[in-house]
Amino acid sequence: MTALAARIVPGAMVGRRAGYVFERNLFVYRHQWIILLSGFFEPLFYLFAVRVGIGGLVGRVHDGTGAPVDYATFVAPALLAASAMNGAVFESTMNIFFKLRYGKIYDAMLATPVRPVDIALGEISWSLARGALYALGFIAVMWGFGLLRSPLALLSLPSALLIGFAFGAVGMAATTYMTSWQDFDSVTLATLVLFLFSATFYPLSVYPAALQVLAQVSPLYHGVALVRSLTLGTVGWALAWHAGFLAAMGAAGAAVTARRLRVLLTP
Repeated sequence: MTALAARIVPGAMVGRRAGYVFERNLFVYRHQWIILLSGFFEPLFYLFAVRVGIGGLVGRVHDGTGAPVDYATFVAPALLAASAMNGAVFESTMNIFFKLRYGKIYDAMLATPVRPVDIALGEISWSLARGALYALGFIAVMWGFGLLRSPLALLSLPSALLIGFAFGAVGMAATTYMTSWQDFDSVTLATLVLFLFSATFYPLSVYPAALQVLAQVSPLYHGVALVRSLTLGTVGWALAWHAGFLAAMGAAGAAVTARRLRVLLTP
């Protein structure tokens, strides 16, 4: 019993201290809420363009089961996944870089009982929350446009949380290796490539064979496939694979982040 308590109490303390890091972000951004919404608008504008323009030209496409759906209904879930990615990546890269390299926020935190693992978990949780905020707004827009075909679409929000966790953790891990603001050109390029080539706008079947293989390696593809299946109601065992991929990606990113912060912030 004593051994069990020894394992539980430190875990609870880590969770509490990570919560303090999350709470700090909440207090900071309550006066800068417009920044939180910045990454939400790009995929939203794409959705408007698809809904009122491109969708009328393309007509209908096939979903994962071969059933025809209108183009806006097909693309909207992918834009939802991209919205969750954007929120997590924006928060876990540029903002973290400033805090780490210039603001010295984390050095101040380490003067308290907060440890590097607490910082990692707290910041990743905040990145996840930002991605979820984008996703929630996007789901509301999809509902208003009548683009949700299945009650399973309610599960799109926890799916967006999983996407946010994966990209937030890996984004923060990558940020710990960056040394200048020019490094963020690579982040922008990477997110753009993922956005365009993760079966976002076209079914995977229309890609050349080589690109199909590359697309299925894309983490955003797994998020797109997961959300699209739920909003269209085309569920199957493949969903477990997509969710597992994202969860493993997030866990790996969180582990690397905690280790890197420990190296960078402690003597």
